Amino acid sequence: MRLVGVSGSLRAASYNSALLRAAQAMTPEGVDLVEGSIRGIPLYDGDVERDQGLPEAVVALKDLVADSDGLLLFTPEYNNGIPGVFKNAIDWLSRPASDIERVFGGRPVAVLGASPGPFGTVMSQAAWLPVLRTLGTAPWFGGRMLIPHANAAFDADGQLTDEDARRRLARFISGFAEHCRTLPRDGR
Repeated sequence: MRLVGVSGSLRAASYNSALLRAAQAMTPEGVDLVEGSIRGIPLYDGDVERDQGLPEAVVALKDLVADSDGLLLFTPEYNNGIPGVFKNAIDWLSRPASDIERVFGGRPVAVLGASPGPFGTVMSQAAWLPVLRTLGTAPWFGGRMLIPHANAAFDADGQLTDEDARRRLARFISGFAEHCRTLPRDGR
């Protein structure tokens, strides 16, 4: 089974990128968690799409997601919502509209995140739900993974050191992988 994880932050020391790396180390046997990237995806511009087609970074991420068994969105929370760069990347992945089914249709998706704030991305995670519904994904609601006060949960090297968070992350990744295994995939 191949899952794709995408961090919604461009920051080198991102807690969400560190959370993705921690999740990669905790995948159950037979599950590969591949990192997708939003780096290099420009601001969406319909004129660019019309005149030049999709940027290479968009095509690469679209194909990676379309060939996966499930998608994990590692979302930061900026001003109680979805980071603009992350939403922009997903908007590009939905272009052209005729490709939405191939990339997102029925695809299992889970949202998780880490934040230095006290609420651990709860608002951002909730803000993703209408987007995921619109794209026709199959969101997984079997677990919730958020890490508040991420600055205390990760060390200076970006390692997840909080043991409770490590246990919860391992359970979350295993639960999502099991969900992906059992979900009918319309011939995929």
